Order: sequence, then structure tokens, then C-alpha cells
Amino acid sequence: MNQNEWMNDPLVADIDRNKLQFLQMLVFESRNLTKEQMLPFLMSVAQKGRDKSISFDDNEIEKIVAALRKYASPEEADKINKLMSLRKKH
Repeated sequence: MNQNEWMNDPLVADIDRNKLQFLQMLVFESRNLTKEQMLPFLMSVAQKGRDKSISFDDNEIEKIVAALRKYASPEEADKINKLMSLRKKH
């Protein structure tokens, strides 16, 4: 997936650019983390999001996921689908 291509998709045009850049950082900084490193990383990201008052409503999440899927490789799309199924269970 091109690192920034999804951020220019019309699906996410109405979402604050700062939110998209925050997500971009999350996705690409976490790419090479081990399972053991992921939890501390996610906790740090959650704190940064709270500090910057960044949150996403369900509509924004659906648009972002749809845009990401358009540009994802089959492996990336599979990861996205797994994450979204976990999200729906909570």
C-alpha cells in the first residue's frame, strides 16, 4: 500500500487531515513491531490521541476502512478484516 495514497481518497476527504496523519503514524510505526511490543505501543498511541483530543466516530471509521481496503494488498486487507471483526465483538 502506498503510504499516503489512501489519505487522498474521496472517501476520507471530509475527515480532518490531522486525524488521518495520526492514523498514518499508527499504521506505519507499528508495522514491524512484535506482539510483545504492540501493547505498549498502542497504549502510547492511545495516550497521544487523548492528549491531542483525537477520536473517530463510527462513520469516520467505516470510511477510513473502506479507503484502506481499496489500496491494500490481499495480506493487508486480511489484517484489516480481522481487526474490524474484533472491533465488532466489543
